[in-house]
Amino acid sequence: MTTNRRKFLTSGAVAAGAAALAAPAVRAQAAPIKWRMQTYAGAALGEHVCKPAIDKFNQIAAGQMEIELYYADQLVPTSELFRAMQSGTIDAVQSDDDSMQSPTEVTVFGGYFPFASRYSLDVPVLFNQYGLKQIWEEEYAKVGVKHISAGSWDPCHFATKDPINSLKDLEGKRVFTFPTAGRFLAQFGVVPMQLPWEDIQVALQTGELDGIAWSGITEDYTVGWADVTKYFLTNNISGAWIGHFFANADRWNEVPDHLKTLMEVCFEQSHYYRQWWYWGGEADLRVNGPKLQLTSIPDAEWDTVEAKAREFWDEIAAESETKAKVVEIFKKYNDVMAKAGRPYRYG
Repeated sequence: MTTNRRKFLTSGAVAAGAAALAAPAVRAQAAPIKWRMQTYAGAALGEHVCKPAIDKFNQIAAGQMEIELYYADQLVPTSELFRAMQSGTIDAVQSDDDSMQSPTEVTVFGGYFPFASRYSLDVPVLFNQYGLKQIWEEEYAKVGVKHISAGSWDPCHFATKDPINSLKDLEGKRVFTFPTAGRFLAQFGVVPMQLPWEDIQVALQTGELDGIAWSGITEDYTVGWADVTKYFLTNNISGAWIGHFFANADRWNEVPDHLKTLMEVCFEQSHYYRQWWYWGGEADLRVNGPKLQLTSIPDAEWDTVEAKAREFWDEIAAESETKAKVVEIFKKYNDVMAKAGRPYRYG
């Protein structure tokens, strides 16, 4: 009995010692990493183009990290998004380069660069197979920002209060659009307007705006613009908006690798979601949407707009070596698509 008791006490001492040695390795869970992200989109649109990805990320991160999502102009005006992210006032952004006025050589290509894309799939191919991803990453690294990923949104059409059946009908129209798109459209008599996103619907109602060239028909219905315009022009100046997820580089570097990977995967899923949401929505609402009447400019006349776009590309290419490199990629890509024929390009 004495021996058994001695063995028991010895075993208990060893176990206690082992527990004591292990104790320092057991640490309280670190406080979750908190990020603030602002999207270019208002709440109604953000429900589709951003919120699902953020919700998935927060759920899977399981308390290790949380991204708080803010919509257009809630923390800072959209035109100040880049500066706020660069300074660390906010941690991440979903936007195009053009709208947030990035001080980079690629800013002019964000949003709707005229006729650079025909379909939404053009954008991921251009970034992942034709080299745009590397160019964007390098340009943003120079200014302290991490370019996480690029994706496509909807095409750029006009939604207007008056019907557009010819280029002449565009003359004098005050149109809310993106900076580069406005610069291009001005040669056709369009008066580009810049207003806070949340003010657009009221501006259309009061007559401050005659129309918008900011989206496809899916957004027109989703955000309420189809309620204050009457006509939708089937011709577009771009097949897909180019948008991105960005982060402050220092904040990005502080995140553990597994959470970086999770963020990248969730954002890629977001790009995929928009692929089918817009693609299906654009067709369905043209056919079944009850609010907007479709109009078209004849192909022969619209071909002159596309020809002017190529001249515009050359003007942009002349501005810097980097811009020339991007334009050359657009030219190479579109040449391949044209030679490939249907279904890549028609006519």
